[in-house]
Amino acid sequence: MMGIIYSLLGGIFVSIQSVFNTRLSEKAGFWVTNTFVHGTGFALSLIIMLILKDGSIAKLPTVNKLYLVGGALGVMIVFSVMKGITALGPAYSVALLLIAQLIVALLIDSFGLFGIEKVPFTMNKLLGIAIMVAGVVVFKLK
Repeated sequence: MMGIIYSLLGGIFVSIQSVFNTRLSEKAGFWVTNTFVHGTGFALSLIIMLILKDGSIAKLPTVNKLYLVGGALGVMIVFSVMKGITALGPAYSVALLLIAQLIVALLIDSFGLFGIEKVPFTMNKLLGIAIMVAGVVVFKLK
């Protein structure tokens, strides 16, 4: 149940943050916004880490180096979402983002990429994606 709650909260936060970031970037610029967003995120994460004393920085060198690019991916995520919302509006942009996210997650699951336990690909998963795509097409009909 907590996984569902966290996932729903994540979707809510991504949608709100995306609009906030886009509005901020209209005044301050894309890269100033991206720097500010990640800077404030770093500051809050650092405070929480220091309070909770969660994890160990000393263990970072033991991690697969590929997994250390998450922050760089975050920069590209914020930039891409801001550009998408600017060009398409929040609803259409987030709908496409969710479809792309689901397709990539399905590939990661199906092929067991990045150390994830392999989950068999089934036709109902393909049907689910097709229904989402059809939903976006219907959403965009005039």
